[in-house]
Amino acid sequence: MFIYVVFNTLYVSEDIFSHKHVEENGDIIEMHIWKVPKSSSCPEGVAYSLVCVRKGRRLIGYDNENHGTGISNHHKHVGERIVPYAFVDEWKLVEDFSKELDRIRRGVIR
Repeated sequence: MFIYVVFNTLYVSEDIFSHKHVEENGDIIEMHIWKVPKSSSCPEGVAYSLVCVRKGRRLIGYDNENHGTGISNHHKHVGERIVPYAFVDEWKLVEDFSKELDRIRRGVIR
């Protein structure tokens, strides 16, 4: 169970998937996907945060934090850039993130 706050309202979520590990090179991989009440900020009923961090710097990250807008905001972080992400479902999200991790391991993303 996870409790979060949106616009001063408490919500309870159900943990769908959580995973964290440290790669041999020290990269931290952390993935969290929660089932949440459907709303304008989470119309699919899913909240997520997937990230790869190297030496304290985010290399890649996917999340749907709305940053106070109150509307859904699927996006990914590539270094310091934020780009839109076309969310389909949790399975495709993990698949896309895994592909990015593979690109990091091959040195395409640094």
